[in-house]
Amino acid sequence: MLHMLDTDTTSYLIKGRSPAIEAKLAALPPAMVCISVMTRAELLYGLKRLPPEHPLHLAVHQFLKIARILPWDEDAADFYADIRHQLVSTGQPIGEIDMMIAAHSLSAGAILVTNNLRHFQRITAPLMLTNWSEIDRD
Repeated sequence: MLHMLDTDTTSYLIKGRSPAIEAKLAALPPAMVCISVMTRAELLYGLKRLPPEHPLHLAVHQFLKIARILPWDEDAADFYADIRHQLVSTGQPIGEIDMMIAAHSLSAGAILVTNNLRHFQRITAPLMLTNWSEIDRD
């Protein structure tokens, strides 16, 4: 089954901060792992906030060269509309990009790999979630 890494999980991986994430990733064929184009956007935005000589520039760009990045599509947009309506209607909104990544995971039929289970568990759609990290934060 395809696994889509969210931005936090991807950041931990790029920064080498979680041996648990690295071990889980190593156990999967590369074709079974991806990121959303929205995660790419968040990573690149994060670099804009750092000086050009910061080592993360090289690490992020190297990661993006090898990562399988799924494009946003109509199905993702449809799931996003449903998710946003559900969360706003129930007074439990989460970040726009997070809703887009969740929708993208649903449209791709992927398991969303996140360090933020409580956040994404607010979504009532059949979102498949897993946490590869030993860190549990909200």
